[in-house]
Amino acid sequence: MSPAPLDDLDRQLLRLLSADGRMSYADLARDTGLSTSAVHQRVRRLEQRGAITGYAAQVDPATAGLPLSAFVSIQPIDPAAPDDAPDRLRHLPAIEACHSVAGEESYILQVRVAGPAELEQLLQDIRAAAGVSTRTTVVLSTPWEGRMPSVRS
Repeated sequence: MSPAPLDDLDRQLLRLLSADGRMSYADLARDTGLSTSAVHQRVRRLEQRGAITGYAAQVDPATAGLPLSAFVSIQPIDPAAPDDAPDRLRHLPAIEACHSVAGEESYILQVRVAGPAELEQLLQDIRAAAGVSTRTTVVLSTPWEGRMPSVRS
């Protein structure tokens, strides 16, 4: 059985919380025209359904000492080997995201490190841990990122 579709108020709550995850229930109630208790119930229901998966602070990577960002494409050295690279790489905290992709590579990893030496070490760690070859694209600048998906009306 598929989950019930989102109604207009649920989508409005998702849009508001996507813009400001710290928005109070009182402010959400004011912006939606619902009571505070009704907003609390709806948000809790959206969390239970998995429509809201968490809340997090957005941290400036450069301020946190991680100014170098890169995308690392990986493919197995042995095509017959098990496809378990995500599990083999999960322990490396410099990998922010792992995306399974169509095309020549199997996965694209988004990584952040302190500098070129740390990137070189991370690439060695990735190759050794997962038995893969890598192709790296270093990010020169990021005009924007972290967009929330648009919530369809």
